[in-house]
Amino acid sequence: MTPATLAATVDSLETPCLLLDETRMTRNIQRLATLMAKHGVRLRPHLKTPKSIEVARRVMSGPHGPAAVSTLQEAEQFAAAGVTDLLYAVGVSPGKLPRVLALRQRGVDLTVVVDSLDAARAVAAQAQTSGGGIPALIEIDCDGHRAGVQPGNAEQLLAIARVLHAADSLRGVMTHAGESYGCRSVDAIADMAEQERAAAVGCAQTIRAAGLPCPVVSVGSTPTAHFARNLDGVTEVRAGVYVFFDLVMAGLGVCSMDDIAASVLTTVIGHQPDKGWILVDAGWMAMSRDRGTAKQAVDQLYGVVCDVKGNVYPDLLLAETNQEQGIIKLRAGSTARLPDVPLGTKLRILPNHACATCAQHEAYEVVRPGEPGVVAHWERFRGW
Repeated sequence: MTPATLAATVDSLETPCLLLDETRMTRNIQRLATLMAKHGVRLRPHLKTPKSIEVARRVMSGPHGPAAVSTLQEAEQFAAAGVTDLLYAVGVSPGKLPRVLALRQRGVDLTVVVDSLDAARAVAAQAQTSGGGIPALIEIDCDGHRAGVQPGNAEQLLAIARVLHAADSLRGVMTHAGESYGCRSVDAIADMAEQERAAAVGCAQTIRAAGLPCPVVSVGSTPTAHFARNLDGVTEVRAGVYVFFDLVMAGLGVCSMDDIAASVLTTVIGHQPDKGWILVDAGWMAMSRDRGTAKQAVDQLYGVVCDVKGNVYPDLLLAETNQEQGIIKLRAGSTARLPDVPLGTKLRILPNHACATCAQHEAYEVVRPGEPGVVAHWERFRGW
C-alpha cells in the first residue's frame, strides 16, 4: 500500500471502486461467531465472497482455518497464505483432482465434495495412485436446490460411502440449504434450517449404522446459520456472505441495511431532470447484473443509493445500468424528492448480491464510519 493510498480520502478515490466498512464487517463476523459458540458448533467461514487474505485473517478462528472455498484458485491463494484446513465446497470433477493432490502434498488438508459413484470412484482412483487418501464429504440434497444425494436414497448413499471408505477417503457428509434464499419469513428460514440439519444428520446416522465412519456433518447457508433453532448432530456450519451482507439478506430479514459492509463508490456524471434521472459512472460492470431482490417483497432493482457517508436516501435506487453508466431514479410511486447531488458528487450503492458485486473489483478500499480517510487497501483475487 503506497503512502498516497494511505492518505486518500473517500472523496478523492477514483470511481467506481469497492468500499468496505471495516466496522460493519467486524460486527457481522462477531455476530455469527457468538451464535455458533452458543450452539457449541464449529464455524467454517466460506471465503468465496471476500476472496481476500486480509478478510480471511479476520473471519477465521485461527491463522490456518478452518475455511471453505468455491474454486481451486481460492484454495491455492489461501494455502499460499498459510491456510491449511480447507473444504472445496463444490462437486469435484476428475480433471481437477491433480490440483487437489498437489495442494495436499504441500501439507494442505483439502477436502473435496462428491455426490455420485462416478465422482467417488475418481477420487478413490486418484487417492490410490498417489498412495494417500483424498478426504471427501458426500453432498446431500436437503432442499432440491442443487446437487446431492437424496436423503432417502440409502442405497446410493452407502454405495458412495463404501467406495470412499475403501480408499481411506470417507470424511462425512455436507449439505447447503440454498432454498433458504427464497424464504418469505424468519420462521420459514428456521424451518429450512431444521430441514437442512435433519437431512445431513439422518444421512450421517445411516452411514454409521452400516459400520462406516462419518466424523463430519457439515451444513450451512447464511440465512439458516443465523436462525437455526437446533444444531444437534452437526459438527460444523458454513456461511459466507454474512461477512459483508447485502440487499438480498436484508430482504430476507437476516440483517438490516445498516449491516451491509460492502458498497460501490460512484460519481455523479450527469442529470436528466425531465426524466428524473441522476447519471453515475457505476454500471453493470461495477455492480454486476445480479437482480437477486427481484423476487422479494421489495425489489431494490440494481442497488440502494446512499450518500458518501453511507446514509440511505429514501426510495432512491440504481434503476437501470449500462456497461459503465448507471441511472438513478426514485422508486415508482415514491413521494420522496430527488436529492440535490451536483456533478462530481460521490455516492455509495449497496449491492443486491455481495459475492457478484465484489467479483467485479480488484481490491477493497477500507473505511470506518466517521473517518474521512481510507484506512487500508486490501487486494482481492479472481479466477478459477
